[in-house]
Amino acid sequence: MSQMPQPTALSRCPSCEEPLESGDRYCGACGYDLSAVPAPPSDTPTLTMNGMVPRPASESAPVDWPAASPPGGPDTHAPVHLPTDLPGTDSGGSHLPAAAPAQSASKGVRFDRPSEPDDYPLAAPQPVDPRTAAPTAPAAEAKICVACRAGVVDSDGYCEHCGHAQPRERDHMEQDLGSVAAVSDRGLRHHRNEDAFALSRTALPDGSPAVVAVVCDGVSSATRPDDASLAAARAADEALLAALPRGTHPQQAMHDAIVAASHAVNALAAEPETAQEHAPHQNAPACTLVGAVVTAGLLVVGWVGDSRAYWVPVDRATPPARLTEDDSWAAQMVAAGLMSEAEAYADERAHAITGWLGADAYELEPHTASFKPDRPGVVVVCTDGLWNYAEAAEEMAEVVPADAELRPLHAARVLLGHALDGGGHDNVTVAVVPFPAPPHRAGSA
Repeated sequence: MSQMPQPTALSRCPSCEEPLESGDRYCGACGYDLSAVPAPPSDTPTLTMNGMVPRPASESAPVDWPAASPPGGPDTHAPVHLPTDLPGTDSGGSHLPAAAPAQSASKGVRFDRPSEPDDYPLAAPQPVDPRTAAPTAPAAEAKICVACRAGVVDSDGYCEHCGHAQPRERDHMEQDLGSVAAVSDRGLRHHRNEDAFALSRTALPDGSPAVVAVVCDGVSSATRPDDASLAAARAADEALLAALPRGTHPQQAMHDAIVAASHAVNALAAEPETAQEHAPHQNAPACTLVGAVVTAGLLVVGWVGDSRAYWVPVDRATPPARLTEDDSWAAQMVAAGLMSEAEAYADERAHAITGWLGADAYELEPHTASFKPDRPGVVVVCTDGLWNYAEAAEEMAEVVPADAELRPLHAARVLLGHALDGGGHDNVTVAVVPFPAPPHRAGSA
């Protein structure tokens, strides 16, 4: 709180320093006339920070202050700067707007600060002199808050203006390479996205195009499922990009890519982060994988787990097809003839997987298959977050837009919307790959 001014009261005689009583008019020791004490100076005294009393003005040496030069004169000196006048930068490195002029230099620090508003408007950044400014990241890289659309997102994922927590990068991802596109979304029920995908284009030794799509689904009951899916997708994609240009048959390249993805996921089990996040009911990091390689005349798929690939012809003159078989309890029941497909997938154990990538997998059995379609079509590569809402090939074909071959990103978004409209109970990831592999065309990533 601020201190209120008090009336002047003498406690000691100005002449002999003898203590005085309240109401004394004369000093009892020396007889000094207390009514003759000069009035205190009217200016504001200097506050001291070290406990020492400043010397009275009468004892200080006079200062010969120079006369102020008129504004704009030749002898104009730089104005005195207050701390609030100094330029600063926010946490993103941008210069702050100039502060308003101080009301009075004599006010100093206020301890009775008035109440402040809850929100402050975000001022536009001031221009920066490129000759003197420190190098900063390009403005295009700054993330704008999705809530207020005005503030910049800091490194912790919160808006510097309104404080709103931002969606994590993997909550919703899209990529479009023109000849293939994919979308991944957290869904409506999960607290994070544990899916991942990887897309790429390359060329075979004869120069013909090849397109790669890999989709992985982290096993939620395992440790670090999101890291497992991301490691597997990247490892498989890198292996395919290394093998296909060398002339390795796409089916063999797919098999080797799944093995490489398995090694990448296994390596996570030995990392310290796994031990830190491990819980008694969790297993080592694990995920499923499904991938597709599309060339000018060949379609190859590979998988482990229950993520799937579907074939949908463009002309819809021939029936669509599911290209993969699940590594799941339901699939085993159907294969053994113990249940019909409808009965098996209606069981609560239907989605219990029997094959996956991870250090505690019983045995790695990569599945691969090759197809030579006789007509154009699209390959839908997806996690169960999508096919739960379009399980049969005919149901999937009904959801795939008719122009999916020409607009794969649009088709992927439509399929995502179908899953979210159905409930979005799981993470949803889908890649749409036109067949045959089209020549290079610009995408809108």
